Amino acid sequence: MDSIDRKILALYQDDTRRIAGSIGSKVGLSAAAVQRRLKRLRSDGTIVAEVAVLDNRAMGVPIACIVTVSLASGAAQIDRFKRQIKAHPEVQQCYHVTGSTDFVLVVTAASMEEYGVFARDWFETPHVARYETHVVLDRVKAGLALPIRSGGAD
Repeated sequence: MDSIDRKILALYQDDTRRIAGSIGSKVGLSAAAVQRRLKRLRSDGTIVAEVAVLDNRAMGVPIACIVTVSLASGAAQIDRFKRQIKAHPEVQQCYHVTGSTDFVLVVTAASMEEYGVFARDWFETPHVARYETHVVLDRVKAGLALPIRSGGAD
């Protein structure tokens, strides 16, 4: 990946609908050259996915909770939890972490009652030693954009 790729990615990750010609004019390449580079970055796995970011209120899930989960036992439970939690669309993000807890989740719900049902079903089980819910009051910043640093092969 060279410095031009990094400049392209910095522009592209901010708005994937930006046309290649617009990106090209900012990085000094033709639209076709930008398209070729984007195609290569997709095929080599640098670009993992291109998604639409939806408004949670418009979609009827205005409640967001950050949940920390500590499991009751070892590695087998961790692997089981990872597999099972992936199947739940209300879990936007799930991180296996170090420290005093095993997982940090971002969970959405239509109401606190709906979240309560989810929490009872998933966290009030013998496999979970402890969980703590933090209800989001204000989403100050949310995104998946990575900082694009210069470096690497040019």
